[in-house]
Amino acid sequence: MVSTQKRDYYEVLGIERNASAQEVKGAYRKAALKYHPDKNPGDHTAEEKFKEASEAYAVLSDDAKRARYNQYGHAGVDGNPFEGFGGYSGFTGSINDILGDLFSEFFGGRVGRSRGGPSRGSDLRHDLEITFEQAAFGAEVTSSITRAKGCDDCSGSGAKKGTSPTTCPTCKGAGEVHFSQGFFAVARTCGHCGGAGRVISDPCATCRGAGSVATEVSFPVKIPAGVNDGTRIRFAGAGGAGAAGGPPGDLYVVLHVRAHPFFQREEDDLFCEVPISFADAVLGKTIQIPGLAGEVELKIPPGTQSGHAFRLRGKGIAHLNSFGRGDQHVRVIIETPTNLNKEQRRLIEEFAAASTAEIHPKAKSFWGKVRELFTQASA
Repeated sequence: MVSTQKRDYYEVLGIERNASAQEVKGAYRKAALKYHPDKNPGDHTAEEKFKEASEAYAVLSDDAKRARYNQYGHAGVDGNPFEGFGGYSGFTGSINDILGDLFSEFFGGRVGRSRGGPSRGSDLRHDLEITFEQAAFGAEVTSSITRAKGCDDCSGSGAKKGTSPTTCPTCKGAGEVHFSQGFFAVARTCGHCGGAGRVISDPCATCRGAGSVATEVSFPVKIPAGVNDGTRIRFAGAGGAGAAGGPPGDLYVVLHVRAHPFFQREEDDLFCEVPISFADAVLGKTIQIPGLAGEVELKIPPGTQSGHAFRLRGKGIAHLNSFGRGDQHVRVIIETPTNLNKEQRRLIEEFAAASTAEIHPKAKSFWGKVRELFTQASA
């Protein structure tokens, strides 16, 4: 967990919550150019501000992430905003990467990296709903997802079997062409190969030159006992197919736990309310109540008051990746009898007539304090 509270992303970039995408981008460029480590070598404060601005931009420039952030705050985008999962790793590009984006809007080009060559596939997210009991005790369920898988017919090359992609004659494999614009040397994505650095003269009929095909894949998900809502399970290499022979990305399964009709969960403890009769509260009784693994015994002592909470140790949720379980907390609510017949009403009236202040010590103490208060006020 992060030890210090993060600043609001809009505050970090100095923009309003209804800022347009262009305003978000402009605010980020301004901050990035000011605090980039290349311009502030050895300045840890500037480096942290740059990381903070980069993290804010990674969320607010993505419509889906921005919507989750607007609704849930930092909890909605918890983890690495650049990948969608994991911890923040920081921005590692040079200042030319930022300048390159700036120049591309004016000149239609960019400064920096070639787009050719193998690249890693995208990380994928899969949301899986599980029951309250599956989260508590663990389970293995089968799920499925449609993802891009490397084409078997062309081995991911995109070229017809027996052929290979050829180096782009326009950019010579660089993926971009260079030209001068004033004082700057600007690179523009090669229009002939689309930045790939290679061209496919005879594309694969199966994937139509993409190198991958959409495939529905079923896979088992082992759910550890004690997981909570929002827990993420990583499947390395099970994400989107890489381009040009690059490695696949990872798959992250995000668990969503259904609400339970009886129990409420707080960390690994369970909380519930159980109604008991007036007679059971007065005389005491041992009753059977619902537990996570079946019925459990609860001993009600004589004279139990409504709202009293009992703790059943070890009857809660399993501690994730550890030993032991949480506790079950039971709050009893005394139910006032209704719809009494004549005989029941007569008995209650007799009980009321025979009652004295000694059997209602709380009421006696309360009214005693009230009388004392009014006596002091009238003195």
